[in-house]
Parts: sequence; structure tokens; C-alpha cells
Amino acid sequence: MIILIGSQKGGCGKSTLAVNICAELARLGKDVCLVDGDRQGTSSRFIQDRSESDYPIIHCVSMYDNIHQNLKDLNNRYEIIVVDVAGRDSRELRTGMLTANILLTPFRPSQPDLDTLPHLVDVITQARDMNPDLKCKAVLTLAPSNPQINEANEAKEYLSEFPELELCRSVIRDRKAYRDSISEGAGVVEWKDSKAKAEIQLLVQELI
Repeated sequence: MIILIGSQKGGCGKSTLAVNICAELARLGKDVCLVDGDRQGTSSRFIQDRSESDYPIIHCVSMYDNIHQNLKDLNNRYEIIVVDVAGRDSRELRTGMLTANILLTPFRPSQPDLDTLPHLVDVITQARDMNPDLKCKAVLTLAPSNPQINEANEAKEYLSEFPELELCRSVIRDRKAYRDSISEGAGVVEWKDSKAKAEIQLLVQELI
């Protein structure tokens, strides 16, 4: 299975999501490989930090430009591939969608993030011409942890206008645990914040 994490905008917690999904998959005993397709290298640095710990192993490779064939090859070697690509309309995003099983799009409950959705839907439509089985899901990230702030619900309502994207039940809140754990090479499922752990575990259940 190939899970491609991509969006049209940076700053939505894409790499944080990728490494935390991998950490949960590794905790479940899955043979997982993290593909860093973003030249900023955030995911690769996380794996370097993790390699110095006793946490379950997550394999990692970096690849750029046309990643379609390389992903197909990796899919024959690992149980689950999680791909982190740059937050823009990149070559890695488009070629990755040709072979992915799932496109997971994180987005913040902000107007600049929501404004990118129409273009993303156009890219999805083109990808499905070549990969008609591609499933596309969206997950709300960096949502306010205060339940009295209504931004998350407003964003969900807007997303309902795009049937091409299935909204995940899990909502990833803006929690300090995500920042603290990643600096230690750990996922929040290996950390001490039970609420953050539950968010990632629910998301992974929805994906696999």
C-alpha cells in the first residue's frame, strides 16, 4: 500500500503527519518505509534522530522528480509506503499520485489553505485519468485545541463542497506534543499526550 501525503500549500503539518503515521504503523508491527520527496528533508532528519533511539525501525529513502517507478519498486519490498512530498503542485506530487493507493491531503482551518482545494481537485481529476483507483482523503490539521473555536467546523463545511475528497473523522489538533516528540525522533503514539496519540491512531485506522 502506498499512502501519499501531499497538499498545495506548506505549513499544514504535512511532514509531522507523515512521520507520526509511520511511527504508529511501526508500533503496530508493520514493515513501513518513509519516502522523503521534499527537498527540505524534514522527514529524513526525523529518521536520523530516531535511529539513535530504541523506537521501532522505520526505513527511509529520499527520492525526487519522477518518483512513479521507484514507488512501484518499493511497494514490492515493503508492506506500507508513506510518501512525504513538498507542499505545492510539484512533480513528486503528480508522479506519486500515478501509483499511490491513497492521497492524504492535510489542510489547516484557514482561508489560504481552503483556497488551494479547487486546484488540488483539478490535479486529482487528471491523476485519476491514469490511476482510477486512487482514493483521496483530507484531514484537518493544526486545528485549535479549544473546542469553543469554530474554525474546524467551518472548514469541514467548506470541504463538503468537494466530493472528490473524503474527510477523515480524525482531527489533528495544534498540540505541543507533536513538536516535542518529533525533536526526539518519536511519534506521539510513543509519547505522553494521550489525546494526540488517539488522534493519530484513529487516522491510521481510517487509512488502513
